[in-house]
Amino acid sequence: MQLRWARGDKMWLGVLLTLLFCWSLGGEENSFTINTIQMESLPDWTVQNGQNLTLKCVVDISTTLQVKPQHLMLFYKDDTLLYNVSSMENVESFFIPEARVYDSGTYKCMVVLNNKEKTTQEYKVSVKGVPSPKVTLDKKEAIEGGLVTVTCSVLEEKAPIHFTIEKLELHTKIVKQKREKTSRDQNFVTLEFPIEEQDHVLVFRCQARIISGIHIEISESTRSELVTVRESFSMPKFHVSPSGVITEGEQLHIKCTIQVTHLAHEIPEIIIQKDKAIVATSRRGSEAMYSVMAMVEHNGNYTCKVESSRISKVSSIVVNITELFSKPKLESSSVRLDQGEMLHLSCSIPGAPPANFTIQREDMIVSRDQNFTKIASEWDSGMYTCTAGIGKVVKKSNTVQITVCEMLSRPRISHDAKSEIIKGQTIRVSCQSINGTSPISYHLLKATSTSEIQKKFSNDPAVFQDKPTKDVEYQCAADNCHSHPGMVSEVLRVKVIAPVEEVKLSILASEEVESGEEIVLLCSVTEGTGPITYKFYKEKEDKPFHQVVTNDTHTYWHKTQVSKEHEGQYYCTASNRASSMRGSSQSNTLTVRVFLAPWKKGLIAVVVIGVIIATLIVGAKCYFLRKAKAKQMPVEMSRPAAPLLNSNNEKVLDPNIEANSHYGYGDDVGNHAMKPLNENKDSLSSDVEYTEVEVSSVEPHQALETKGTETVYSEIRKADPNFMENRYSRTEGSLDGT
Repeated sequence: MQLRWARGDKMWLGVLLTLLFCWSLGGEENSFTINTIQMESLPDWTVQNGQNLTLKCVVDISTTLQVKPQHLMLFYKDDTLLYNVSSMENVESFFIPEARVYDSGTYKCMVVLNNKEKTTQEYKVSVKGVPSPKVTLDKKEAIEGGLVTVTCSVLEEKAPIHFTIEKLELHTKIVKQKREKTSRDQNFVTLEFPIEEQDHVLVFRCQARIISGIHIEISESTRSELVTVRESFSMPKFHVSPSGVITEGEQLHIKCTIQVTHLAHEIPEIIIQKDKAIVATSRRGSEAMYSVMAMVEHNGNYTCKVESSRISKVSSIVVNITELFSKPKLESSSVRLDQGEMLHLSCSIPGAPPANFTIQREDMIVSRDQNFTKIASEWDSGMYTCTAGIGKVVKKSNTVQITVCEMLSRPRISHDAKSEIIKGQTIRVSCQSINGTSPISYHLLKATSTSEIQKKFSNDPAVFQDKPTKDVEYQCAADNCHSHPGMVSEVLRVKVIAPVEEVKLSILASEEVESGEEIVLLCSVTEGTGPITYKFYKEKEDKPFHQVVTNDTHTYWHKTQVSKEHEGQYYCTASNRASSMRGSSQSNTLTVRVFLAPWKKGLIAVVVIGVIIATLIVGAKCYFLRKAKAKQMPVEMSRPAAPLLNSNNEKVLDPNIEANSHYGYGDDVGNHAMKPLNENKDSLSSDVEYTEVEVSSVEPHQALETKGTETVYSEIRKADPNFMENRYSRTEGSLDGT
């Protein structure tokens, strides 16, 4: 008996495998092997849709037992278990009645014996063709604007299925609508098709497509029953009265009617249009009416359109109306007038038939006559029209735009800055005419150039922006529609102050100046409006040593004779009225060096050398004098001094000299020196040595009269050391120098 298991019966498979395993343990020990396993398909691996299909699994097993062992055979489709059976036979079958496209796929078979198993190769099964779909409709008779529900199904197959449904007119066989839909969960689809105005007898056609692997299977097309379509309302019809020729002034009636079926789902709307403008509508009933007094402008094409939610039917008619009189024409002597000029308007009809005339400005009537004349004022500006009436027919003329222009007052010019502005700043110049008809055109005159034109549609001022770089004069010109030439304002003068730029300090001649020569420093600026304040500074001094206020772009500092104290670094600053915002501008730093003249250097050298030579001479003289005195004093100390003689050759003794002689002092006035006795011991080879010294002495009583000079000779005799040294002194000459 063949068993067909579902996927949920895997538990039974486990039970069977357990039983087989226990049986193998309880029996005698045997040996077995699975030789081969294969699958067969009847009638073939490719079958037609609806044809029976049998899949066979053939296995060859060898064993040592006398009885064939019981084994388990399993059938798979696309790796999913379809059927399993426990058998002792070599062949087991899996039967598929009326194979469908969804049965196509990859099949294989597996045999399990104790702990051994073997699987066949994979085999492809293809089912060709799709059963013809079934088409059903919800109704056989439909009304325009309604819906028909179409159901298309393939009951024998499983989803997903792709359906195509077409709507055709029976007599023309033209496909009027085509819709496609894929059903992923069911084997059918339901679609709605609208019934349109041109539909009469309809038929629906359905076709199904199923994807099998990489192939697509397509069914035959199946037709539905016929659907008869009935009108929901008839085509609209026009009724125009009066019939025949229609003249202006007659009452015109245009009516549009339809017939509505009692089975209609809704009452349609009737619309009457002239060209594209809707003139009458009706949402109730079966007609719409448009009534108006006939005028020539009512000539034209009229359309009646009847619409429901899905249906629209249209018909048209042309209406001709005979003109009673031509449209009046309004003329003016001039469309642009100055205030105070004469305004004249005239209204006329071609052929001059008798008519009633009115002339009006905007909505106000200014004349009930054919002509209108007055002195124009600014208030007379506006849009003028005239009307002419004959009987009930009234026609409106063309529109004439009249502009009455008031002359401008002289424009006022002003600016938002002070009397002076700094170069580069933006100035706003305003120009305004208090009186005058707008629009007003303003333009700013600057020297020979003209700025862009500003048009004002009111009496508000026009504002121009400019950045003057030098003193400038502005004028403002204003013009409007008045015939008078444009008005020009007064002259606006603006003073422009240029800030100092690029301060530079330089020196005339060279930066190295000879002492005693002159020095000239130049402080200059490339640009600046005077007066300019120049200040000269030296090194890091806080206060300037020189200051000048001038209108020139340069100034000088002059020093006739420079000395070493003028050497150093200099700089200058410059400022003017425009420097309050920016501060003073500082120049570069200039280094000045002062050097001595060559002749002065030579003179100084000569003086220095002379001083050195004089110093050497004096030093040498002092040296020799001191040396002479040192030699004389030891001799005089060895013996009594010779008495001094006065003018009468008398001895004169000086107690001080005598006393001093014992201590080795000479009597040279103001220039005494003491010499040690052993100083002359270096001259041992000579027995006598003389030293000549000139001594000036003054007699007490002759202090203010006579000065005397004497010469002193000192003799030193050399003897044995055991003998005492002899000394003597001799004086030549007298004190008075005779």
